[in-house]
Amino acid sequence: MSQHNSFKSAAGASSTNRTVLKRFERVELLKKRGQWDDKRTRLSGLPKTRPEA
Repeated sequence: MSQHNSFKSAAGASSTNRTVLKRFERVELLKKRGQWDDKRTRLSGLPKTRPEA
């Protein structure tokens, strides 16, 4: 049985930039920018961050 066109990924779709970061990526980015406080232990409430261009 063939796969419906809406389920197939576009060519090169995996190489596009993601607009949403995972938590560990956000923490690394905040540390790199000097905005991370080691006393921050909450699981939620991280500041919004944009991925690097």
